[in-house]
Amino acid sequence: MTSAASTIREPAPGAVPTLGADTRYWCYGADEGPALILVHGFRGDHHGLEGIARGLAEGLPELRILVPDLPGFGASPAIPGRVHSIELYGEWLRAFAAETAPGGFAVLGHSFGSLVVGAAIAGGLAPERLILVNPISAPALAGPKAALTRLAVGYYRAAELLPEGAARALLGNPVIVRVMSEVMAKTRDPELRNWIHAQHAAYFSRFSDPSTLLQAFRASVSHTVSEFAPAFTMPTLLIAGERDDITPLARQLELQRRVPAALLRIVPGTGHLVHYEAVADAVAFAREFLTSPRAGVLREAGTGERGVADRDPGEQEAGGSGLAGPGRGAA
Repeated sequence: MTSAASTIREPAPGAVPTLGADTRYWCYGADEGPALILVHGFRGDHHGLEGIARGLAEGLPELRILVPDLPGFGASPAIPGRVHSIELYGEWLRAFAAETAPGGFAVLGHSFGSLVVGAAIAGGLAPERLILVNPISAPALAGPKAALTRLAVGYYRAAELLPEGAARALLGNPVIVRVMSEVMAKTRDPELRNWIHAQHAAYFSRFSDPSTLLQAFRASVSHTVSEFAPAFTMPTLLIAGERDDITPLARQLELQRRVPAALLRIVPGTGHLVHYEAVADAVAFAREFLTSPRAGVLREAGTGERGVADRDPGEQEAGGSGLAGPGRGAA
């Protein structure tokens, strides 16, 4: 699903100390240059944002794109002696950015990553531009799939009562992971759908231990991005799926109204898996935003900007002379 990979180098792995543990990350694109940090969602790891990272690295080769595994997920260990609350994840992101991009950066967060980014900004993180993909803008128990969320709460609470081995087996049960994947995927393309299921099967259960996972789950259902919106004073791009089961589109529109500097791009027919089902669209929207004169970090002027997108997925705006040049592909 990431055919652009053949034209760019493989990501370079790295590790930096953050809050007493080494955070593993992968660098796509340039070794030096403007930095963009991508923050993945709950239970995922850096693989979930690989399509967006590769697409942006191809379309904007001057970018240094850093994709860490969150503490307790993928190859990054949990933070020792700390409760993995949203405040802790925000503190972690501030520490990671200070280590890897001290000269300034933009940041993108997907899903739970939008909460991590929001908490970090509320605590003092100062990205020059902000991109939130499928932001969690509504309480978890108030969305269109509130009944499924309640089932998930019961599932995690049940795991909390079990010994570690049994809890890990329940939390990583492939049947449960597949059911989740089937519910979340909206595409009717059988090849893409099978690829999404394979991604979830491979990477959705790479958590360090059940206790950290349960703490992160509580963090994910106890907050919304709207709590942190007053701190979003930088140029902000929101990318939403029209059929997102976790945050209804009306709540994304409400979030946009609460952030004076926000643009909203809507991907028709897609739900909460924009990073899998609509990579080219997400990359095109992000590239347009990152090269816009309004955003400012990439110094060349870019394409124009709109508010709520009403175009078809993948449609390109005419004109513009952004840093990557007119007519360059996004993914």
